[in-house]
Amino acid sequence: MPGITKLVLRHKLVVALCWLAMAVAGFATLGSTVNRLTTDFALPGQPGYVADQKISALYHDGGDTLPTLLTVTAPPELGTSAVSQQAHQIFAAAAAAVPNTRLADAQTTGDPKFTTTDGRTTFAFLFAPPEKGFGTDTTTPRLKVAAAGAAPAGWQIGVTGANQLASGNGSSKGNGVLVEVLLGSLGALAVLAYVFGSLLAFLPLLMAGVAIPSTFLLINGLSRITSVSSLVEFLVALIGLGVAIDYSLLVVTRWREERDNGADNDSAVERAMQHAGRAVVFSGLTVAVSLLAMLVVPVPVLRNMAVAGFFIPLVSIGVAVTLLPVLLAAAGSRIDRPRWRRETHASRPWSAWARFVLRHRKTAAVVGAGVLVALVVPLTSMRLGEPPSAASAQRGAAHDVLVRLTDGGVPSGALAPIEVLTTPDAAAPVAARMASVPGVYTAYAASSFRAGGTAIVDVVTGHEPSTTAGNAEISAVQDAARTLPGVLGVGGSGPTQNDFIHAVYGSFPLMLTVISLLTLVLLTRAFRSLVLAAKAVLFNLLSVGAAYGVMVLVWQDGRGSRALWGVPATGSVTVWVPIMVFAFLFGLSMDYEVFILTRMREEYDATGDTDRAVVTGIGRTGRLVTSAALILFLSFLSMSTTPTVDVKVLATGLGAGILLDAVVVRALLVPALVGVLGRWNWWLPGWAAPLLRVEPSPVGPAERERERSGAGAAAAG
Repeated sequence: MPGITKLVLRHKLVVALCWLAMAVAGFATLGSTVNRLTTDFALPGQPGYVADQKISALYHDGGDTLPTLLTVTAPPELGTSAVSQQAHQIFAAAAAAVPNTRLADAQTTGDPKFTTTDGRTTFAFLFAPPEKGFGTDTTTPRLKVAAAGAAPAGWQIGVTGANQLASGNGSSKGNGVLVEVLLGSLGALAVLAYVFGSLLAFLPLLMAGVAIPSTFLLINGLSRITSVSSLVEFLVALIGLGVAIDYSLLVVTRWREERDNGADNDSAVERAMQHAGRAVVFSGLTVAVSLLAMLVVPVPVLRNMAVAGFFIPLVSIGVAVTLLPVLLAAAGSRIDRPRWRRETHASRPWSAWARFVLRHRKTAAVVGAGVLVALVVPLTSMRLGEPPSAASAQRGAAHDVLVRLTDGGVPSGALAPIEVLTTPDAAAPVAARMASVPGVYTAYAASSFRAGGTAIVDVVTGHEPSTTAGNAEISAVQDAARTLPGVLGVGGSGPTQNDFIHAVYGSFPLMLTVISLLTLVLLTRAFRSLVLAAKAVLFNLLSVGAAYGVMVLVWQDGRGSRALWGVPATGSVTVWVPIMVFAFLFGLSMDYEVFILTRMREEYDATGDTDRAVVTGIGRTGRLVTSAALILFLSFLSMSTTPTVDVKVLATGLGAGILLDAVVVRALLVPALVGVLGRWNWWLPGWAAPLLRVEPSPVGPAERERERSGAGAAAAG
């Protein structure tokens, strides 16, 4: 680290211009980067995905792409059924407005179940080609305009569907990514203003302003090699904001501390980088490793997200250890004005808290562990699935149309029909057999569903795939289809969701093992202690488990989702969220462990006194860690304002995990257990030291004196 610092300080202008060029290029190409992102979740080899790919290739729509439900309601004065040639003409006009859209209604299927029980409302399935962009919906307006133009006066047109409900067409609009970043930045600025009380508050934000577009520039390059999920847009913008600020906050705080203790500006920069910069590197590498461990998951989009996510800590490290010291060296004390806070001494409140915890170390350890275990318990009841319609929207046009259908006897399972690919001659008998499967509302083979020597039978179940009943109905349809001649595959969002769960979480134990082992090696090298590293890994696993428990309580069970976001219980946790929460949270929460224990290690090396190391470590980093956690939490809070329930669930898991980790683990469990373990904290096996190229620390004089005192007291007793 000293070598890197000296190098960048000798070439300040070059370093600054390079980062400026990357940031400008990132901003300039941001639009094209976002446009290149995809919503495709490929599952090679999984039966549902294989069937969906065949359907997509032959029909250019459908498969796991959820349909739009278009409704037509006849005027009350007609007094006749709305199922008529006129309704079909309206549906056909809407389908023609979006090329390659398949249409199924009462006219094309001859199925009376496309009409509600009151006979006034009929609906149609419109299978349109998928759109690019997370939450993007340009299809709905085109369908509505075309249908309204073809409808006679007095006829009501309605549009609903899983995509319309989830994207916000049926409820209040949420914020876009840029608005969320702005909200997160304002919250971060308020925290930084409190921490620094000077113009320094703007410096970490400036680093984030460089890191985020630079990361998007790398994502642009990656997207030209392989597909990258649209979710990366949220992750880079908001997690990148928090990570870049956190790393800069650590370095700037240490630089100010060195200056306040008498060092000149250049020396302060070098010492800050030697200690805080080193901690940033290890923290960022831990985040990066936890993300790259997702490469063991046999799902290409998650692997690509892992690589894309890897750029977030990588770029943040680069900014913090190259550009930041250049700016600190160039600006000096001029950027630290006016100021009302100095770093000459450790924080008195946090030092007092550390002493209090040490006086009650065993009790504090039990209380902290008890809180985490209590929150981990709900994890045992976690169910995976997409949010049901009731959680997607509670008001608005799409919601009202869905209510009209369900009140008329059409089940909400119509939002996600199962698509069975068959040979043309097998379509009719397969539809008849599927209609007899328990839990199936209807099954139909529309006359127009023919392409490339195949046909499609759509099966509408009584319940949505995310429910227990809906999952059972999907399994029953799959079991029945296996025995029928002419069936070429069973696809649709429900079967594909089950395939995703099997593919991802079947590899989860391997991912967990890889992350834990790599992190253990990195932290043993950083702390020069096997005990501290093992404890950090264990605490992180508990933090992630507690975050899972919070997601179950808040979203699956609905304890707070309605009060906070106006969304009822989802009954399940979105299938891809737990894997992403683990990958990011395991690394992000480790940041604080590295910040605190690095400072404790530094103090212990200087004094050999574990208790003093705990007090100094918490006193010097307590406010820093709490502020950093609050900044990340505000970023996730901003993320939760999106209209998409999936992203709200992700933000809840990440936000809860960060807060629990900073408050319960780092402020309570870490000082308590370090105090309980005493000299054993610093133990490193003799064989490990040369392997890791570090020197094990001998037991300090204060520890030996304490041991002798304890042994003497025991003998006297």
